[in-house]
Amino acid sequence: MRNFVILAILAITVVGCNSVPISNVSTTPVTTASNKSLSQDQVRAAIVRAGAALGWQFKDEGASTLNGSINLRTHSADIEIPYSATSYSIKYRSSTNLDAKDGSIHKNYNGWIRNLNRGIAAELSKL
Repeated sequence: MRNFVILAILAITVVGCNSVPISNVSTTPVTTASNKSLSQDQVRAAIVRAGAALGWQFKDEGASTLNGSINLRTHSADIEIPYSATSYSIKYRSSTNLDAKDGSIHKNYNGWIRNLNRGIAAELSKL
């Protein structure tokens, strides 16, 4: 019985390790390697290029917001990216099979967001 209790505690601990606070990216400044100003359309295009390279699909939601989605195997995530000529943010909207609950989510989601944010920064720096 003692071994069962220890195994149960260990299993709960291992499962819990995969859950982390949901990471949002807030008001990231738009920067280029040449420090030149960009148009809102150029920022939008950089976001879409970066996302497409990572498997994200985007739809316009108004004049300055993109809704993004990614589907990997049985997992999916939906995000919102408000943007302007000077900044952008990445905000969690919803997910499937990522154990989102009470502001936490499977750690892979945050990795997807970090990669997307890095990709956007790389695309912007090329302009």
